Amino acid sequence: MRGMTEVRQLLKQFGTIIYTGDQLGDVELMMEEVRELKAMGLIDPQTFQKAMAVLLQQSARFSRRQSEK
Repeated sequence: MRGMTEVRQLLKQFGTIIYTGDQLGDVELMMEEVRELKAMGLIDPQTFQKAMAVLLQQSARFSRRQSEK
């Protein structure tokens, strides 16, 4: 898993589509959904780690952008 598109595809497999118009908010919601999928045993630990790594990277990027404004 390398990017947001793959994380979105993962969530879509479970019927979850997230788009609020707020990029940082979207990432935070996706992180919560990925945590729930792992807690329910629907994704394996490796997929969880890869998805969270992508989401944490994006979260840091969007947080930096907002602080620059």
